[in-house]
This record gives sequence, C-alpha cells and structure tokens, in this order.
Amino acid sequence: METRFINTLPLITIVGPTASGKTALAIRLAKQYGGEIICADSRTIYKGMDIGTAKPTPVEQSQVPHWGLNLVEPGERFTAADFKAYALNKILEIRARHHIPFLVGGTGLYVDAILFDYEFGGPEKPELRAILQDMSIKELHDYCDKNNIKLPENSLNKRYIIRAIEQGSISTRRRTTPLKEVVIVGITTDKSTLRSRIEQRAEQLFNDDVVAEATKLGKIYGWNSEAMTGNIYRLVGRYLKGEFTYEEMRDKFVTSDWRLAKRQLTWLKRNPYITWLELQEAENYISNVLTDLRSHGIMDTKVIRGREVD
Repeated sequence: METRFINTLPLITIVGPTASGKTALAIRLAKQYGGEIICADSRTIYKGMDIGTAKPTPVEQSQVPHWGLNLVEPGERFTAADFKAYALNKILEIRARHHIPFLVGGTGLYVDAILFDYEFGGPEKPELRAILQDMSIKELHDYCDKNNIKLPENSLNKRYIIRAIEQGSISTRRRTTPLKEVVIVGITTDKSTLRSRIEQRAEQLFNDDVVAEATKLGKIYGWNSEAMTGNIYRLVGRYLKGEFTYEEMRDKFVTSDWRLAKRQLTWLKRNPYITWLELQEAENYISNVLTDLRSHGIMDTKVIRGREVD
C-alpha cells in the first residue's frame, strides 16, 4: 500500500465517457467499502432532468449516498468553480464520517478542478459578454484560436465558450500534479462496445419517455434555456417542431451521445495520471487499494455498505 494514504482516506476518482459503466462500478465499490458518491456531471446538477441526463435512478441512489445531483434549477447559473467548492466540502464531510469519497463522472473540467486544484478566473464582464453573445459558435471558436484560449469540454455550448473567453482560459492557475490522496482510474472500452452501450441506453431513455420529460421541462423553463439546449432536450424540441421524425430523433441522439463520448475522451486523455483499465480490471484494481487500506486499519471496519453498524 502506498504510504501517502496512511493518514487520509483517499479520494477514489472514476472517470470515463458516457455509457462506459462507471456509475454502476462506483455503486458496487461504494456499497462494499463504505463509500459515498459525488457525481461530477454538468448535466445531472439540474433538478427535474432525470431521464435525459441518465441520472442514477432512485433505486441506485438508495443503495449508497449520492451527492452532486439536483443542485440547481434548469437555467440557473452553476459553474465549475461552484462545483469545486461544493465537492471539496462534500469530500471533507464524507471523510469526517470515516467513509470513502468517490468522485465519479465524465465532465472533465469538474474532475480536474478538484484533482488539480484549479483557481478560476474573475467575475463576468458585461461589456465583453454583450459582444460575444452576438457571435456565432464558429466565430467564438476562431476568437479562441486567435487568442490562445482553450475551448471548454463542450465546445458547442455557447455559454461555456463565452465563460472560457471571459476568464482568458478555463482557469488561471492549477497544480501540475494531482492532489496526493487520490486514486484516478479511467474506464477504457473498445469503440464497438461503447457504441453498443450508447445505443442500449438510448433505447432505455426513450422507453422511459424522455420526450414527455423534455416537453414538461420545455414548457416550464423554455426551450432556449441553457440547460435545454444540449443533449436530448434540444433534439426533442426540434422534433416537436416537426423538423424530423421520431426515429430520426432517436438516431440523432445516438450520434450526439457518441460525439459527446469522443469529446470526453479527448479531454480525459490529456491527464497522464489516469490509470486506464477495462471495467473488470478497474474494479479489481480499486478493490485491491481499498482492501489494503482496510487491512492496515485506515478504513473504519465497522462501515458496511455505506452504513455504520453498532
């Protein structure tokens, strides 16, 4: 066992693209080793957006404590800096309960903000924002290229691009190496398997009637709300306008999620400190780390399946 974990319970970080199986893996491990999960996902922070964001189900959430879900109303401002502050507080609380914090998600900026202790830029600049709002996505991309500004993970989201420009970059200062008390594992999946999982999840999503969920949210928050302009919700809005058929909407969603997975991997692959493993290998690897901790008396042996026993 690495001595860096002797005095502090580690932060188990599990990353990977959408539909890679990281959520189910985290739940299994958290149940076994007394963990609590912090979801690092820029979509599941929204209240009411349950089906379309593939949020952990009520049954899954009942198995181990989950944090980072349902934090704000759709359209309400919530930044990576907000997530960092929230997640750091939860990590402290979880460790104080002698539980293992699991940071799990595919939003690379959220994860890196914790691992590399990002210091974010200043507040918004209204004058600059007004100019940027009038630009197209392509114009914003060109602006970033000319000014050496790194594009955000979701480079098609206008709000994210503008925020990156306002800050001069996504962050001004960060660590060059991760925090010490972390284990970082990435779930690697061959392309055909990942594509198949994305298709299966799309089928489940539509079976759960995501169209009804999106229609309800669209009426409440408006289709132009930032939270409604991404993922499946944008496609449902266009479908309801008659722009394409139901089957075309399904196909477009699979393509959209596939592209999201590739963008997520592009971001994550820049982190040389991630140990990339297939799903079963990742489970064995993390289990070995946590078993070693338990054998050295670092973990509370009375913690079973996320609950303390007498």
